[in-house]
Amino acid sequence: MKNHSKFIARLFAVTTLLLGSISHGAGILTPTGSADLGVRMLDHHVDVRITDGFAQTTILQTFSNPNPHDVEALYAFPVPESASLSSVVIHSGETVLEGEVIPREEAERIYGEEKAKGNDVGMASKESYQRFEFRVFPVRPNVETRIEVIYYQPLSLDAGMGRYLYPIEEGGTDEQAESFWTRNEAVERSFSANVRIHSGYPLDGVRVKGFPGDPVQLDENTWEWSFSDAGGTLNQDLIVYYRLADNLPGRVDLLSYRSSENDPGYFMLTLTPGIDLEPIKNGADYLFVLDTSGSMSGKIATLAGGMERALGELRPEDRVFVVTFSNNATSLTRGWVPATEKGVLSLIEKVRNLNSSGGTNLYAGLKAGLREVDADRPTNLILVTDGVSNQGILSPAKFHELMKTVDLRFFGFLMGNSANAPLMKVLCEASDGFSAQVSNADDIVGQILLAKEKVAYESLLDVEVEFKGIGASEITEEFTGRVFRGQQLSLFGRYAKPGEAEIELKTRQTGGEKIYSTTVLFPDKKIDFPELERLWVMSRIEEVELQRDLGRLPGEEASDAIENLGVEYQLVTDETSMIVLSDEGFIRHGIERRNRDRLALESAAQTARIQPPASGSNAPVRPQTTRVDEKKPMFNQSAPRIGGGGAFGWEALVLLGLLVGAGWSGRKALEARRRNSWDGRNR
Repeated sequence: MKNHSKFIARLFAVTTLLLGSISHGAGILTPTGSADLGVRMLDHHVDVRITDGFAQTTILQTFSNPNPHDVEALYAFPVPESASLSSVVIHSGETVLEGEVIPREEAERIYGEEKAKGNDVGMASKESYQRFEFRVFPVRPNVETRIEVIYYQPLSLDAGMGRYLYPIEEGGTDEQAESFWTRNEAVERSFSANVRIHSGYPLDGVRVKGFPGDPVQLDENTWEWSFSDAGGTLNQDLIVYYRLADNLPGRVDLLSYRSSENDPGYFMLTLTPGIDLEPIKNGADYLFVLDTSGSMSGKIATLAGGMERALGELRPEDRVFVVTFSNNATSLTRGWVPATEKGVLSLIEKVRNLNSSGGTNLYAGLKAGLREVDADRPTNLILVTDGVSNQGILSPAKFHELMKTVDLRFFGFLMGNSANAPLMKVLCEASDGFSAQVSNADDIVGQILLAKEKVAYESLLDVEVEFKGIGASEITEEFTGRVFRGQQLSLFGRYAKPGEAEIELKTRQTGGEKIYSTTVLFPDKKIDFPELERLWVMSRIEEVELQRDLGRLPGEEASDAIENLGVEYQLVTDETSMIVLSDEGFIRHGIERRNRDRLALESAAQTARIQPPASGSNAPVRPQTTRVDEKKPMFNQSAPRIGGGGAFGWEALVLLGLLVGAGWSGRKALEARRRNSWDGRNR
């Protein structure tokens, strides 16, 4: 029998295929029409350290100036999701400059003053949600200038699968920036990368997309991958997938940091539910809202081919409605179309005849689709867009109000690294929905399998986590009220006092309301993860931004809060920048060295965490598990995991991806998969 979940899954694959026309990557920016030769990028190295719950990324860039006089260098790359930029160091000859975060206007003033005097200076800023920009002056002739950048980002598992994205491929959505700047993506001398993954739980596989080379297993908890080449181009994302071993229990994990009894503690609590959820069996409605703006040019044929494969997996009792949008919204179907062979063929033909042009009026597209929702049938809304809403109603609060008018399951697929992730968060918050950012380098079949886990099963509803006993406060939740199968629940917060805390997970599912509970010990002193302070405050800043976008917090009040948090915890935000000066420069401008002290703590903790064994072996110490509910397990079943059963492996993903990408129908791909017995669950 056909499985209706493959419908959404194959749409996820379509969003990946549509990314093929993105043309720009991270790199050096030079004003269009400038008489100066562009700054050359000699070396690019990235080092990634993935630990339970978060990743540290270090970028090393070496620049050279081909002009006979001093010039300014401007380097840009997309902002990784929830990234906290923590360090910028510039080496120019024998001069070393370090960064401190201050209010943005003040940083811009100091940068301008130092540049006018011909002094060495740098500045790192966040340009909206789209990219980080790094300015360096002067880049002198015949002197190599090196910049080191460090940022952290939280990571979560999805059905036992972790995913890390190094987003150097631009999304191509900022048309004004692209018209002003000429982008140089070429790396002339050396391009290298190193990724090391430490897990408190055994890993049974690691896969790297975007670059060649096989990952190497150092022990059951640790893998490493390296790449090096003479030159290259910054137009391809680096994606790392890592998968936990099978049959791991549902569990509660805790990372914490408390420097002394006089200071608050910081924590990241992760719940991995081991809960049986019932498969969805009845017919459902599928409402598509598809972006056909000008940026979709050249992708319509691919969209039609992907929808053909997806629609072929529906059952006759399912129904489809399609809305397209550019400057305005258009209904592609007259009423709901039954997913019969005749209805599907007619719909596919209409999609093939679509044209792309105009701006992006996302609000109009959603409004036109939502008015067709039948309250008597379960509805899945699938939004596919690669652009930024720039026509019609733009207020996030209005989008939130619109989404609140219906009850449905929302799945947003955001294509590229520069699309409007904050607006997607608003849509998810309003609908308790799920969204995913899709890179051109993503493993198509891997995304298909992950999407299946979301659609094929019921979800946990009205999810709420409560703390009792430690004075937990300022908690931010990296999930909505609806949690899908395989999804982790991550929370950041502070605690006032150490000791045992009762933690309850309250939820509603088939059979009524249920409560899962455990007891967790929050330590008196714990100095292993000082990075948690920055990760916590980044989650707080995102919460402030969301409340501002929803109209619940005045803009000026939100800006002040973001600026204060950014300066206190040394994070680059929309309201703060990192000014990069010499020691003398900081003294001259009276700037306190907060970030220098914070970086020293973080560096010492990182060194302690990855000390080699006493024998002198190059292998890292096996990480200790971060699980904290062994004595009183919150869940009594194994956590859902993708790829379990049979001989399913990465090789099957690759081959099946080629089959799908080559245009095989969903039925043929499924038949081939069954013949080879790749996944015992689908035989």
